[in-house]
Amino acid sequence: MNMKKWMAAAIACSALTLVACGGQSKDTTGAAPAAADPNKVYRVAMNAEFAPFESRDANGKVEGFDVDLMNVMAKAGNFKIEYKHQPWESLFPALKNGDVDIVISGVTITDERKQSMDFTDSYFEITQVVLVPQGKTISNPEDLKNLNKVGVVTGQTGDFSVSKILGNDSPKIARFETVPLVVKELENGGLDAVVSDSAVIANYVKNNPTKGMDFVTLPDFTVENYGIATRKGDEATVQMLNDALKKVRESGEYDQIKAKYFADEAKK
Repeated sequence: MNMKKWMAAAIACSALTLVACGGQSKDTTGAAPAAADPNKVYRVAMNAEFAPFESRDANGKVEGFDVDLMNVMAKAGNFKIEYKHQPWESLFPALKNGDVDIVISGVTITDERKQSMDFTDSYFEITQVVLVPQGKTISNPEDLKNLNKVGVVTGQTGDFSVSKILGNDSPKIARFETVPLVVKELENGGLDAVVSDSAVIANYVKNNPTKGMDFVTLPDFTVENYGIATRKGDEATVQMLNDALKKVRESGEYDQIKAKYFADEAKK
């Protein structure tokens, strides 16, 4: 091979190498929006026992903040969705097994959950609060130790928070399957307090003024973030959802939906 041919071959090989490497490198100008599969219907699972984020109407149809948000995201991202209501404890196994593609159900982003699933950017901030009968004083998490029974929903952030204070196997912790069930037990006098997500408890207090309940925000409970969960490693779906979420935020639709459900939320 003469020198000219050798140089030409070397340049061609270098170009091919750069192209191949470019496929692995980050695009510093920003990744192109993920294109949704036009033939796929993304199965969205939720436990519709968590108003105002998700609940069911008289006909069993899911509704709420998460539903409205996902609907406008699907429109903005040009992808199709269908909803599945199922028990909370079945949501993450269904995602892992491929029975559903997306979980949006007031899911707090945690390091532990990141080990087994992926999350979009945060779409809502909350904290844990303590729901108590009016007149009962709770000023810090340590006061929970002086109560006989504290209600939580199994596997939700309130469960984790109370377990850290009282101990995971404490007999003072009463675990229930849904927020409506644990709140009903408090109303009936079977519990001294309930710990759950701020927006959900505020919604309950606002819509049930005759129940004689109030809630307390404790400074020791940190701010948490809800995210939309996808199967571990499903980067395409995460990007598709993040692109759509960004669009509805920029268009103002996110703020409109939030105002619909939370404009009158009590400030604690």
